[in-house]
Amino acid sequence: MKLEDIGFYTLSDQRARDVAAAVPGAVCACERAPFPLQRVELIVTDRCNFRCRYCRGVRPELRGDIPVKDAMRTLELWAEGGMRNVRFSGGEPTLYRDLPLLVSTAKEYGCEHIAISTNGSSPGAFYEKLLECGVNDFSVSLDACCSATADIMAGTTGPFNHVVGNIKRLSALTYVTVGVVVTEHNLGELKATVEFAQDCGVADVRVIPAAQYSRHLKPLADRLDLSRHPILRYRFMADRPVRGLEPDDCPTCYLVSDDMAVAGRWHFPCIIYLREGGNPIGEVGPNMREERMQWLLDHDSWTDPICRNNCLDVCIEHNNRVRDIQWSRVKAEAHP
Repeated sequence: MKLEDIGFYTLSDQRARDVAAAVPGAVCACERAPFPLQRVELIVTDRCNFRCRYCRGVRPELRGDIPVKDAMRTLELWAEGGMRNVRFSGGEPTLYRDLPLLVSTAKEYGCEHIAISTNGSSPGAFYEKLLECGVNDFSVSLDACCSATADIMAGTTGPFNHVVGNIKRLSALTYVTVGVVVTEHNLGELKATVEFAQDCGVADVRVIPAAQYSRHLKPLADRLDLSRHPILRYRFMADRPVRGLEPDDCPTCYLVSDDMAVAGRWHFPCIIYLREGGNPIGEVGPNMREERMQWLLDHDSWTDPICRNNCLDVCIEHNNRVRDIQWSRVKAEAHP
């Protein structure tokens, strides 16, 4: 299977080949990574008008709104590193006053995909403003197919119909995916929720179970229409859990070389590592790529409980692909 077939536009076999070719040469921390940043994510605020039961939040020192000058500086540094795809998230990023400015700036830097992760509760006119500024990807939380369960999942009352209306409206205008987080509160309605999301006209559905619910996905595969949505199909059909490393998986996180998550003054290995309370790699600044390359060389994902227990299937697929490409090259050189 090609990485492109998974359905995430940031994943590709070419990206894996580029990393496989570049990483062996980056053997010291002072060498600048020679390939572009494929995906970056900026936490603009931890504020949110929902109180989702499963939300991990951020570390206390990262709470609050990022100063706009710091956010702009981060975008500038990312642009210098060849930023191709950026995501703004939170908290609820649409509560951040300067979000349209950040989006416009990313567009001016030539960013190919500008994404917003949102709970979908802001006024429709504001989402349309973000579209005008340059957003071409919305990821909206949709954890239920009815208002009663939606209120339980969101820890609030009454936004369900408004959120659904925004999903339908935006799906007619741009690329929209919905994220369905699976917990004990909505597990019994998972099939109905996925079908409801599909009926909203979205481009794809990302089912994100807590680790203990991964095993419940595959039995539903024969009962759902998976033909139109590659991310949904991959997650239901993949012969592995959604979260966590298995014995044959690569212990090296190659993603850290061209993927980045930033909150406040700090850059983290990935957004999952950040949300699980892991330590940052270092401070935001001109040496981030070098620091990340050194972290890659020093870090063993199998001995890190955050990576071992929480790494997502698609990230593992990418890292395994890079490893396999490198092994193939070593064998070819040994036996020309």
